[in-house]
Amino acid sequence: MFHSSRVVRILGRRALTTTFRTKVASQQLGAIRLSSHFTPAHEYVKVEGNVGTCGITDFAQSALGDIVFVDLPSVGDEFDSGDSFGSVESVKAASDVYAPVSGTIIEINEKLEDSPEIVNSSAEDEAWFVKIEMNDTSEVNGLMDEVAYKDHCENEA
Repeated sequence: MFHSSRVVRILGRRALTTTFRTKVASQQLGAIRLSSHFTPAHEYVKVEGNVGTCGITDFAQSALGDIVFVDLPSVGDEFDSGDSFGSVESVKAASDVYAPVSGTIIEINEKLEDSPEIVNSSAEDEAWFVKIEMNDTSEVNGLMDEVAYKDHCENEA
């Protein structure tokens, strides 16, 4: 017959071990799961698995001014890293947007068709341009991380 205090100790130890293992695994997956990378031309890609969410950075939208139009590719279009996949127009200028990684477009941000101005308020979150299934996830190794990109912007400003 089990003593209730012994059962509690055993179950408590198992729960603690499971919690610890889950926390460590989550931290390890978190480092791999979502990472942001940047190009010198001010595009970003947020990587989750083999899918990259791409758009222009806050620095870029600030330099462009009030965004009035965003031209996006179609789902299924394929691009190599560095290819122009669309454009963004503001009251000041128009600019091409370049693919930070190679792959196939699997989703576009349809909100930008009717509300391109959200790029000005949420460039790196709500106003992403495309999601791309990457051909080679190692391409992000040639891009800047957040610290290097911050330095790049400070040098450019």
